[in-house]
Amino acid sequence: MSEKLQKVLARAGKGSRREVEKFIEAGRVSVDGKVARLGDRVELNQQIRLDGHTVKLEDEKSRICRVLVYHKPEGELCTRKDPQGRRTVFDRLPPLENDRWIAIGRLDINTSGLLLFTNDGELANRLMHPSYEVEREYAVRVFGDVTTQTLKTLTDGVELDDGLAKFLKIVPHGGEGINKWFNVTLMEGRNREVRRLWQSQDVEVSRLIRVRYGDLHLNKRLPQGGWEELPLKELNYLRKTVGLGRETETKLSVMPEKRKDRRAKINKIRKAVKKHNQRTASPKKRRK
Repeated sequence: MSEKLQKVLARAGKGSRREVEKFIEAGRVSVDGKVARLGDRVELNQQIRLDGHTVKLEDEKSRICRVLVYHKPEGELCTRKDPQGRRTVFDRLPPLENDRWIAIGRLDINTSGLLLFTNDGELANRLMHPSYEVEREYAVRVFGDVTTQTLKTLTDGVELDDGLAKFLKIVPHGGEGINKWFNVTLMEGRNREVRRLWQSQDVEVSRLIRVRYGDLHLNKRLPQGGWEELPLKELNYLRKTVGLGRETETKLSVMPEKRKDRRAKINKIRKAVKKHNQRTASPKKRRK
């Protein structure tokens, strides 16, 4: 059965369908050695290349959609490999057979909190696309003079280098002096957007934690560096949010989880995180 080329590439995690269509129009995609054209249909046994690199294809029906929730610590990069050998968010994730994890959005190196991963490229690209208006909420500690006018300006909108940006909501969460905590909500994931919005008002961000993505909240009991897989109910919430069909299979047990089993699971995650940290620590740090 043939499928549209842009659909196959989007499913492989190469971009949204609109982005992939632009790749095709620009002549960056080839099928069996010939430059592809928009509207081409392909089969899974054909060789597809993007910018000269072979694209791994898969049958849509053969894959079970999976999503991981990861508690990112500060100091990790949202990239698969770092030339300088620094830690990345992919280092701790469980291996996948004949598949790969795709990060749903990014958090900069100094930001911690909720980060989602999936093996479904179409789901990842839709969740990141601003047209689906998926809310992101952050707990942010700021340093500076924050007035009522400051908050009004940040919710009315500020013109940044890459266009107008604003917070949908700002909720004060205490603090002392000029160090204050706020929870802020927005619907985009532009590069360092939260930090740049505050900086536009001469206020510096000293701590930034993503605490919510859509209706998924960061589990406070999940240790930094720990991950857990979403059950079908939460996974299908994400799929429904961006107009995708329900997933009916899961790698998890479908039996309800008891409280003591939940505690045991979290303790197991903590031990795994501690073991990983010890294994990846520098010799200098271990000697200390």
